[in-house]
Amino acid sequence: LISEERASKFEGLDTSARLVYQIIEKSGNMGIWTKDIRTQSNIQQLALNKIFKSLESRRLIKPTKSVTAKAKKLYMLYDLQPAKELTGGPWYTELEFDHEFIAELRHFILHCVKRLNGGKGVSLQTIMDKMKEANVSKVNLSLEEIRQLVQTLVYDYMVETTAGSGGGGDDGGGGEELYIAARRVSSMCDFKWWDVLSDDFQYRQVKFEDGVTLAAHEPHHHTA
Repeated sequence: LISEERASKFEGLDTSARLVYQIIEKSGNMGIWTKDIRTQSNIQQLALNKIFKSLESRRLIKPTKSVTAKAKKLYMLYDLQPAKELTGGPWYTELEFDHEFIAELRHFILHCVKRLNGGKGVSLQTIMDKMKEANVSKVNLSLEEIRQLVQTLVYDYMVETTAGSGGGGDDGGGGEELYIAARRVSSMCDFKWWDVLSDDFQYRQVKFEDGVTLAAHEPHHHTA
């Protein structure tokens, strides 16, 4: 049964307005572009704009936008929350990628990895618990979203993964993947084996199979 309050919102709506409402309703929390509404309803744009205004004033629908197409307008039912595909999830604020927010979270996670459990490794769950305890995030983050953050640190060679010891609890790991601070990178190798290959090896220009050319005297980097 429809409540009296909700029923009153539909009172006086003509067939065209109800059709537009039904089209928008079917789109769910993904919303629907105004162009698609016009195509499906076969209503001219001027008349459609009046319907949108009427439905908005009754709080039956609301306009929203997508991070992938900020200039275009979508409509969805008034009481729905836009899907993450539209809002960009927790990494976006007002449709803009929130670099500062993400940088703060990454810094906190790196602090956890280095300080907790003696630096021997922490699990995603432990990181999640510490983030909630410290209240560092302005939104609730799922375990998968925290995994995404940690993975950015892995890609930046700031964090590495290691297998848990299987002890369980207090980041014994229980066999799950743990995260540790990445090993330091030395500035340059001292290729003592050059003399074995050739006396003038370090003065040659070396071209590798992938097309990369290493110039003479160019620093040779490696992980410690």
